[in-house]
Amino acid sequence: MTDTQAQPHDEPHGSGLGTRLNWLRAAVLGANDGVVSTAGLVVGVAGATGDRSTLLTAGLAGLLAGSMSMAAGEYVSVSTQRDSEEAALATEKRELEETPEAELAELTGLLEEKGLSNRLAREAAVQLTKRDALRAHAEVELGIDPDALTNPWHAAGASFLAFTVGALLPLLAIVLPPASLRLAVTVVSVLTALALTGWWSARLGEAAVGRAVSRNMAGGAVAMAVTYGAGALLGAVGT
Repeated sequence: MTDTQAQPHDEPHGSGLGTRLNWLRAAVLGANDGVVSTAGLVVGVAGATGDRSTLLTAGLAGLLAGSMSMAAGEYVSVSTQRDSEEAALATEKRELEETPEAELAELTGLLEEKGLSNRLAREAAVQLTKRDALRAHAEVELGIDPDALTNPWHAAGASFLAFTVGALLPLLAIVLPPASLRLAVTVVSVLTALALTGWWSARLGEAAVGRAVSRNMAGGAVAMAVTYGAGALLGAVGT
């Protein structure tokens, strides 16, 4: 094969790539939330007491509460999105049955807006309508793939898992080491994890890595400092 011939490549295309990136980004952010919120909780409790069982109980409670809250919130949010998608598809289906010519003209106009000439847009609209009118309008007009509607159960499960994985790091870091090293190990582990999630989220969003990492680490450090200070104060006054 010569250099001028077309070379095959495996670069991903289509809406599937965007969906996968969104899920991956959500997983990274969910794990990040698990790290920060649980770290703030266990470090705050560590400021008040060094009792291992108390730290474990507080950490587990925070992990479960946070993961369930994330899952429930994601389920409600994605269910609302899916309801909207299904309602839009139902409306489009009804319009195609009642006013097919108007819908064909609308599809032609939408294709023209994408840069096709009127003649070519009309021809493409006719072909797409013959093949699958609802799918054509759903993808071109609504930006929806009828076969890939958002799944609230998948979203809830992914959020639960991501938060849990992130929360396990500070929980284990605060209860496994000796008492004299717990705080140091937790702080170092959490900041390292936040640097990694900041780097990953920046790469996914094609943003500046240094800024994302420093912002992520600073937020986690402030959260731990504030909660530790509050815990130490409460412990000092015997609350």
